[in-house]
Parts: sequence; structure tokens; C-alpha cells
Amino acid sequence: MISPTAAAAVAAFALGLVLTPGPNMIYLVSRTATQGRRAGLVSLGGVAAGFLVYVAAATAGLTAVFTLVPALYTAVKLAGAGYLLWLAWQALRPGGGTAFEVRGLPADPPRRLFTMGLVTNLLNPKIAILYVSLLPQFADPGRGSMAVQIMLLGLVQITIALTVNCLIVLAAGGIAAFLARRPGWQRAQRYAMGSVLAALAVQTGLYRPAAA
Repeated sequence: MISPTAAAAVAAFALGLVLTPGPNMIYLVSRTATQGRRAGLVSLGGVAAGFLVYVAAATAGLTAVFTLVPALYTAVKLAGAGYLLWLAWQALRPGGGTAFEVRGLPADPPRRLFTMGLVTNLLNPKIAILYVSLLPQFADPGRGSMAVQIMLLGLVQITIALTVNCLIVLAAGGIAAFLARRPGWQRAQRYAMGSVLAALAVQTGLYRPAAA
């Protein structure tokens, strides 16, 4: 029901988004490095549940609310752009950190790991903006139910995001150790990710949906 072009476009955007540091990546890397891969995978399960919540909300007509209340959409968009700029500054500022810089976290039981993964994703403005701003513009009324198309496009994004995040969890310890031993690589990673985040913030701030 969705076109291959729309699916490919959403997959490409989802890949770029998941590879830029944000709350999900920072939490999963730190949790894995401090408590092990099993804890990271349980946390990833919570992140997956958060994605499903967003898909359900988008399918139920969340985007229609923003169409009816443009000021609310603008507020969410600008807040998301500001947050992305803040993340970019954290990466680019002198002495800034990287998503693979291990942050000490207390050991938590599986239920709390899952819950924290869920909450971290639900409060992630990158994901909110993706579902509010991006997915609806790839749904074509001429190809059938808009709700079904948004759901399918959301599942494309979830597949990409979970695959990449799972690989990050499995490799987190090795990547963190590699960067810790090579300050030059760590700086390059910070500058590259900071630049991508800044560009994404500008794109988010300037984006206007087709229905606007």
C-alpha cells in the first residue's frame, strides 16, 4: 500500500537519525557499558515499546491535531530544533562529550531497565518530530488508508532503528574503548555528529508540512 519510494525515503531518514547521538543512543551505550549487554538489550526492549506507542498515536490521528492547531505544531517543531541544537553544542563545544563516552549508571533490575528505555524514547524529541512531521508527508491519499500507510511507514522506521540500536548495544563496549584510546578519532566523531545534528536542527526548524 505504501510506495517503494516512500519506504526507501523513510528508511534513509531513519538511518541518518538513529546514527546521530541522542537520548536513546546515550542511554543504551552507557547502560550496556556499565551493566552489560543483557541490560542493554532489555533497555532496547523499552525503546522498542516507545516506538510502538508513537506508531499507535500517529495512526490514531496525532498529526490531525497538529493540523487543526498549527501553533501547537510550531511549538513542538521549534522545541525539537532547539533540543537538537543543544545536542550539537554539547558535541562541538570545547571539552564536549560523545555518545560513546561511558556515563556511570547504577545497576537496575530488568523492569526498571525496560521502563527507563521506554521513558527515554517517549521523551526523545527526535522521534516525536519524525512521527509528527515526516511520516505524514509520505502517505499518499491515492494509495488507500492514510492510517495504514503511516503505520507501515512507522514499522519501516522501527525496523531500521532497532537493527542499528541492537548493533550499537552489541558493539558499545568495544567502540567506547576504541575511542578512549584514540583522542583524535573521538574528536572527529564529535565534530561529525555535532555537524549532522546542527544540520538536522536547521532542517527541522525550517520544515513546513505539505498541508500547512
